[in-house]
Amino acid sequence: MSGIKFPTSDEIKGETLNHQPGREHNMNLSPIFQDESYEGKNRLEGKTAIITGGDSGIGRAVAVAYAKEGCNVAVVYKEEKKDAKEVLEHIEKSGSKGMLIMGDISDAKFCKRCVKKVIDKFNRLDILINNAAEQHPQKSILDISEKQLEQTFKTNIFSMFYMVKAALPYLKEGSSIINTSSITAYAGNPTLLDYSATKGAISSFTRSLAINLSKKKIRVNQVAPGPVWTPLIEASYEKEHVENFGSGNPFGRPAQPIELAEAYVFLAWEQASSFITGQTIHINGGTIING
Repeated sequence: MSGIKFPTSDEIKGETLNHQPGREHNMNLSPIFQDESYEGKNRLEGKTAIITGGDSGIGRAVAVAYAKEGCNVAVVYKEEKKDAKEVLEHIEKSGSKGMLIMGDISDAKFCKRCVKKVIDKFNRLDILINNAAEQHPQKSILDISEKQLEQTFKTNIFSMFYMVKAALPYLKEGSSIINTSSITAYAGNPTLLDYSATKGAISSFTRSLAINLSKKKIRVNQVAPGPVWTPLIEASYEKEHVENFGSGNPFGRPAQPIELAEAYVFLAWEQASSFITGQTIHINGGTIING
Protein backbone atom coordinates (compact mmCIF):
# COMPACT_ATOMS: atom_id res chain seq x y z
CA MET A 1 0.00 0.00 0.00
CA SER A 2 3.00 2.24 -0.42
CA GLY A 3 1.22 4.18 -3.16
CA ILE A 4 -1.75 5.11 -0.97
CA LYS A 5 -1.74 8.48 0.76
CA PHE A 6 -3.51 8.27 4.10
CA PRO A 7 -5.16 11.53 5.24
CA THR A 8 -3.80 13.14 8.37
CA SER A 9 -6.11 14.31 11.15
CA ASP A 10 -5.62 17.90 9.96
CA GLU A 11 -7.01 16.93 6.56
CA ILE A 12 -10.23 15.49 7.94
CA LYS A 13 -12.97 18.07 7.60
CA GLY A 14 -16.04 16.05 8.41
CA GLU A 15 -19.64 16.88 8.91
CA THR A 16 -22.20 15.62 11.40
CA LEU A 17 -24.54 13.16 9.69
CA ASN A 18 -26.86 12.95 12.71
CA HIS A 19 -28.19 9.57 11.69
CA GLN A 20 -27.13 6.06 12.55
CA PRO A 21 -26.17 3.88 10.81
CA GLY A 22 -23.89 6.27 8.92
CA ARG A 23 -23.84 6.43 5.15
CA GLU A 24 -20.44 6.03 3.52
CA HIS A 25 -21.66 7.54 0.25
CA ASN A 26 -22.60 10.75 2.11
CA MET A 27 -19.17 11.35 3.66
CA ASN A 28 -17.15 14.36 2.51
CA LEU A 29 -13.92 12.40 2.87
CA SER A 30 -14.50 8.83 1.75
CA PRO A 31 -12.73 6.13 3.77
CA ILE A 32 -10.05 4.15 1.95
CA PHE A 33 -11.28 0.56 1.88
CA GLN A 34 -9.18 -1.11 -0.80
CA ASP A 35 -5.95 -1.06 -2.77
CA GLU A 36 -7.18 -1.27 -6.35
CA SER A 37 -3.82 -2.54 -7.55
CA TYR A 38 -3.92 -5.60 -5.26
CA GLU A 39 -5.50 -8.65 -6.91
CA GLY A 40 -5.41 -11.20 -4.09
CA LYS A 41 -3.70 -14.58 -3.69
CA ASN A 42 -6.73 -16.91 -3.43
CA ARG A 43 -6.06 -17.42 0.28
CA LEU A 44 -9.77 -17.91 1.02
CA GLU A 45 -10.72 -19.59 -2.23
CA GLY A 46 -13.96 -21.55 -2.12
CA LYS A 47 -14.93 -20.37 1.35
CA THR A 48 -18.05 -18.46 2.37
CA ALA A 49 -18.18 -15.63 4.88
CA ILE A 50 -20.91 -13.66 6.62
CA ILE A 51 -19.94 -10.09 7.56
CA THR A 52 -22.29 -8.04 9.72
CA GLY A 53 -22.03 -4.33 9.09
CA GLY A 54 -20.42 -5.22 5.77
CA ASP A 55 -21.80 -2.27 3.85
CA SER A 56 -19.38 0.37 5.12
CA GLY A 57 -16.30 1.13 7.19
CA ILE A 58 -14.29 -1.83 8.43
CA GLY A 59 -16.91 -4.31 7.24
CA ARG A 60 -16.74 -3.01 3.68
CA ALA A 61 -12.95 -3.25 3.63
CA VAL A 62 -13.07 -6.83 4.91
CA ALA A 63 -15.79 -7.81 2.42
CA VAL A 64 -13.77 -6.54 -0.53
CA ALA A 65 -10.53 -8.06 0.79
CA TYR A 66 -12.21 -11.45 1.24
CA ALA A 67 -13.70 -11.31 -2.23
CA LYS A 68 -10.28 -10.63 -3.72
CA GLU A 69 -9.04 -13.77 -1.94
CA GLY A 70 -11.70 -15.90 -3.64
CA CYS A 71 -14.30 -15.96 -0.83
CA ASN A 72 -18.06 -15.81 -1.30
CA VAL A 73 -19.32 -12.93 0.85
CA ALA A 74 -22.71 -12.32 2.43
CA VAL A 75 -22.99 -8.68 3.45
CA VAL A 76 -25.43 -8.10 6.30
CA TYR A 77 -26.60 -4.53 6.74
CA LYS A 78 -29.38 -2.70 8.52
CA GLU A 79 -30.81 -0.21 6.02
CA GLU A 80 -28.04 1.42 3.97
CA LYS A 81 -29.07 0.06 0.56
CA LYS A 82 -26.86 2.28 -1.58
CA ASP A 83 -23.71 1.49 0.41
CA ALA A 84 -24.52 -2.23 0.37
CA LYS A 85 -25.08 -2.22 -3.38
CA GLU A 86 -21.69 -0.57 -3.92
CA VAL A 87 -20.00 -3.29 -1.86
CA LEU A 88 -21.73 -6.02 -3.86
CA GLU A 89 -20.47 -4.42 -7.07
CA HIS A 90 -16.91 -4.52 -5.76
CA ILE A 91 -17.30 -8.16 -4.67
CA GLU A 92 -18.55 -9.22 -8.08
CA LYS A 93 -15.92 -7.13 -9.86
CA SER A 94 -13.27 -9.18 -8.08
CA GLY A 95 -14.72 -12.37 -9.57
CA SER A 96 -16.27 -13.67 -6.35
CA LYS A 97 -19.94 -14.18 -5.54
CA GLY A 98 -21.82 -12.07 -3.04
CA MET A 99 -25.24 -11.49 -1.57
CA LEU A 100 -26.93 -8.75 0.42
CA ILE A 101 -29.09 -9.39 3.47
CA MET A 102 -30.91 -6.45 5.05
CA GLY A 103 -32.17 -6.62 8.61
CA ASP A 104 -31.60 -5.98 12.29
CA ILE A 105 -29.04 -8.28 13.92
CA SER A 106 -30.39 -7.40 17.37
CA ASP A 107 -33.28 -9.71 16.45
CA ALA A 108 -32.42 -13.38 17.07
CA LYS A 109 -34.99 -14.58 14.53
CA PHE A 110 -33.44 -12.42 11.82
CA CYS A 111 -30.00 -13.88 12.57
CA LYS A 112 -31.38 -17.39 12.02
CA ARG A 113 -32.98 -16.34 8.73
CA CYS A 114 -29.75 -14.66 7.70
CA VAL A 115 -27.67 -17.81 8.12
CA LYS A 116 -30.32 -19.93 6.39
CA LYS A 117 -30.25 -17.63 3.35
CA VAL A 118 -26.47 -18.00 3.13
CA ILE A 119 -26.63 -21.79 3.38
CA ASP A 120 -29.41 -21.91 0.79
CA LYS A 121 -27.31 -19.87 -1.65
CA PHE A 122 -23.77 -21.15 -1.05
CA ASN A 123 -24.39 -24.46 0.74
CA ARG A 124 -21.61 -23.77 3.24
CA LEU A 125 -20.35 -21.33 5.86
CA ASP A 126 -16.70 -21.07 6.89
CA ILE A 127 -16.19 -17.59 8.35
CA LEU A 128 -18.35 -15.42 10.60
CA ILE A 129 -17.36 -11.79 11.08
CA ASN A 130 -19.28 -10.13 13.92
CA ASN A 131 -18.53 -6.51 13.11
CA ALA A 132 -21.68 -4.37 13.24
CA ALA A 133 -21.98 -1.92 16.14
CA GLU A 134 -23.53 1.33 17.25
CA GLN A 135 -22.42 4.04 19.64
CA HIS A 136 -24.11 7.08 21.18
CA PRO A 137 -21.76 9.43 23.05
CA GLN A 138 -23.07 10.92 26.29
CA LYS A 139 -21.26 13.23 28.69
CA SER A 140 -22.69 11.55 31.79
CA ILE A 141 -24.04 8.14 32.72
CA LEU A 142 -27.13 10.08 33.82
CA ASP A 143 -27.77 10.88 30.16
CA ILE A 144 -27.82 7.23 29.05
CA SER A 145 -31.46 6.18 28.81
CA GLU A 146 -32.64 2.63 29.39
CA LYS A 147 -33.60 2.47 25.72
CA GLN A 148 -30.10 3.48 24.58
CA LEU A 149 -28.43 1.07 27.01
CA GLU A 150 -30.55 -1.86 25.90
CA GLN A 151 -30.21 -1.08 22.20
CA THR A 152 -26.43 -0.70 22.36
CA PHE A 153 -26.06 -4.05 24.10
CA LYS A 154 -28.53 -5.76 21.75
CA THR A 155 -26.70 -4.55 18.64
CA ASN A 156 -23.12 -4.87 19.85
CA ILE A 157 -23.01 -8.05 21.94
CA PHE A 158 -26.39 -9.83 21.98
CA SER A 159 -26.19 -10.05 18.18
CA MET A 160 -22.90 -11.94 18.42
CA PHE A 161 -24.55 -14.61 20.57
CA TYR A 162 -27.43 -14.79 18.09
CA MET A 163 -25.19 -15.02 15.02
CA VAL A 164 -22.87 -17.63 16.54
CA LYS A 165 -25.81 -19.77 17.68
CA ALA A 166 -27.32 -19.62 14.18
CA ALA A 167 -24.01 -20.28 12.40
CA LEU A 168 -22.50 -22.97 14.63
CA PRO A 169 -24.40 -25.97 13.18
CA TYR A 170 -22.77 -25.23 9.80
CA LEU A 171 -19.24 -24.37 10.91
CA LYS A 172 -16.71 -27.18 10.58
CA GLU A 173 -13.16 -27.85 11.72
CA GLY A 174 -10.96 -25.05 10.44
CA SER A 175 -13.75 -22.46 10.46
CA SER A 176 -13.11 -19.03 11.92
CA ILE A 177 -15.15 -16.57 13.96
CA ILE A 178 -13.73 -13.05 14.15
CA ASN A 179 -15.24 -10.35 16.36
CA THR A 180 -14.62 -6.62 16.21
CA SER A 181 -13.80 -5.27 19.66
CA SER A 182 -12.24 -1.85 20.31
CA ILE A 183 -9.46 -0.02 22.08
CA THR A 184 -12.21 1.26 24.38
CA ALA A 185 -12.45 -2.23 25.90
CA TYR A 186 -8.92 -1.73 27.24
CA ALA A 187 -8.43 2.03 27.58
CA GLY A 188 -12.00 3.08 28.32
CA ASN A 189 -13.74 6.18 26.98
CA PRO A 190 -15.42 8.82 29.17
CA THR A 191 -18.25 9.54 26.71
CA LEU A 192 -18.83 5.99 25.43
CA LEU A 193 -19.71 4.17 28.65
CA ASP A 194 -22.24 1.71 27.25
CA TYR A 195 -20.33 1.17 24.00
CA SER A 196 -17.08 0.54 25.88
CA ALA A 197 -18.88 -1.89 28.18
CA THR A 198 -20.13 -3.88 25.19
CA LYS A 199 -16.64 -3.99 23.72
CA GLY A 200 -15.29 -5.30 27.02
CA ALA A 201 -18.00 -7.96 26.92
CA ILE A 202 -16.96 -8.86 23.38
CA SER A 203 -13.38 -9.37 24.48
CA SER A 204 -14.46 -11.75 27.26
CA PHE A 205 -16.90 -13.45 24.92
CA THR A 206 -14.11 -14.00 22.39
CA ARG A 207 -11.77 -15.61 24.91
CA SER A 208 -14.48 -17.81 26.43
CA LEU A 209 -15.97 -18.91 23.11
CA ALA A 210 -12.49 -19.77 21.85
CA ILE A 211 -12.02 -22.20 24.73
CA ASN A 212 -15.55 -23.54 24.32
CA LEU A 213 -15.07 -24.32 20.61
CA SER A 214 -11.45 -25.47 20.76
CA LYS A 215 -12.36 -29.17 20.66
CA LYS A 216 -14.31 -28.53 17.48
CA LYS A 217 -11.17 -26.90 16.00
CA ILE A 218 -13.14 -23.71 15.34
CA ARG A 219 -10.98 -20.67 15.99
CA VAL A 220 -12.35 -17.51 17.64
CA ASN A 221 -10.34 -14.27 17.67
CA GLN A 222 -10.89 -10.55 17.62
CA VAL A 223 -9.52 -7.31 16.24
CA ALA A 224 -9.43 -4.29 18.56
CA PRO A 225 -9.17 -1.10 16.47
CA GLY A 226 -8.22 2.31 17.69
CA PRO A 227 -9.69 5.34 15.88
CA VAL A 228 -10.79 4.40 12.35
CA TRP A 229 -12.26 6.75 9.78
CA THR A 230 -15.74 5.29 9.14
CA PRO A 231 -19.32 6.59 8.73
CA LEU A 232 -19.96 5.78 12.39
CA ILE A 233 -17.70 8.68 13.38
CA GLU A 234 -19.57 11.32 11.43
CA ALA A 235 -22.87 9.77 12.53
CA SER A 236 -21.91 9.89 16.23
CA TYR A 237 -20.15 13.19 16.88
CA GLU A 238 -20.46 16.92 16.37
CA LYS A 239 -18.32 18.54 13.70
CA GLU A 240 -15.81 19.89 16.23
CA HIS A 241 -15.02 16.37 17.43
CA VAL A 242 -14.89 14.91 13.92
CA GLU A 243 -12.24 17.36 12.82
CA ASN A 244 -8.78 16.27 13.98
CA PHE A 245 -10.21 12.83 14.77
CA GLY A 246 -7.48 10.36 15.71
CA SER A 247 -4.81 12.98 16.33
CA GLY A 248 -4.09 11.65 19.82
CA ASN A 249 -2.36 8.40 18.84
CA PRO A 250 1.38 8.15 18.00
CA PHE A 251 0.69 8.07 14.25
CA GLY A 252 -1.24 11.31 14.61
CA ARG A 253 -4.13 10.18 12.41
CA PRO A 254 -6.98 7.68 12.33
CA ALA A 255 -6.60 4.36 10.56
CA GLN A 256 -8.29 3.82 7.24
CA PRO A 257 -10.44 0.67 6.94
CA ILE A 258 -8.01 -0.92 4.48
CA GLU A 259 -5.37 -0.92 7.21
CA LEU A 260 -7.46 -3.36 9.24
CA ALA A 261 -8.71 -5.66 6.50
CA GLU A 262 -5.56 -7.78 6.23
CA ALA A 263 -5.80 -8.75 9.91
CA TYR A 264 -9.21 -10.27 9.22
CA VAL A 265 -7.79 -12.12 6.21
CA PHE A 266 -4.94 -13.45 8.34
CA LEU A 267 -7.25 -14.71 11.09
CA ALA A 268 -9.52 -16.42 8.56
CA TRP A 269 -6.68 -18.02 6.57
CA GLU A 270 -6.14 -21.37 8.25
CA GLN A 271 -2.68 -21.87 6.79
CA ALA A 272 -1.45 -18.80 8.66
CA SER A 273 -3.52 -18.88 11.86
CA SER A 274 -4.38 -22.53 12.55
CA PHE A 275 -2.91 -22.34 16.09
CA ILE A 276 -4.30 -18.93 16.98
CA THR A 277 -7.50 -18.70 19.01
CA GLY A 278 -8.81 -16.50 21.82
CA GLN A 279 -6.42 -13.74 20.77
CA THR A 280 -6.63 -10.04 20.01
CA ILE A 281 -4.91 -8.08 17.26
CA HIS A 282 -4.60 -4.45 18.38
CA ILE A 283 -4.59 -2.02 15.45
CA ASN A 284 -4.40 1.39 17.06
CA GLY A 285 -1.46 3.32 15.66
CA GLY A 286 0.89 2.51 18.51
CA THR A 287 -1.23 3.43 21.51
CA ILE A 288 0.12 1.60 24.56
CA ILE A 289 -2.62 -0.13 26.53
CA ASN A 290 -2.82 -2.64 29.34
CA GLY A 291 -4.58 -5.96 28.79
